[in-house]
Amino acid sequence: MSSSIRSFRSPMLDFSAALRSSGPLVVAGVGCFTFAGVSLWRRSLTFPPFASLSVSAAAGKKEAVVTEKAPAALGPYSQAIKANNLVFVSGVLGLIPETGKFVSDDVEAQTEQVLKNMGEILKASGADYSSVVKTTIMLADLKDFKKVNEIYAKYFPSPSPARSTYQVAALPLDAKIEIECIAAL
Repeated sequence: MSSSIRSFRSPMLDFSAALRSSGPLVVAGVGCFTFAGVSLWRRSLTFPPFASLSVSAAAGKKEAVVTEKAPAALGPYSQAIKANNLVFVSGVLGLIPETGKFVSDDVEAQTEQVLKNMGEILKASGADYSSVVKTTIMLADLKDFKKVNEIYAKYFPSPSPARSTYQVAALPLDAKIEIECIAAL
């Protein structure tokens, strides 16, 4: 029976221990197929191998990204985390790294500083603006949307990342803007 598992051609999934157990077999589908029993694992099936989402043994590893060229985290979180060939950048504020103070009270200057800080975090992780696949912008006032867009467009080359923008009730330290992102490595 273990030879039929090998025909599945996915070295990341090992069901041999489950097949040797005396309890009921439950196998979850990956991708677009669901397997409910052993009989579907016969070698006589002639369909070609299908694409599947694999989870490697290294999936649980994560690495903190830290740079002094961007403001330190304000709480118990990392500036960014690298995991599974992705970088998850925490929300970034328009603070000057050396002083921890806002560059200005206006949204334009804060947006520029946010994106500069984000660039330093991306660089420290081995990524850059062109690697960003998703951003989330949080604004204290959605009326600033157009001003932010004009500055944001200078930093992200085409194709632009996917994005969500929200007006929020408040931001840390009464910031005007906060941006987080996900980048591919």
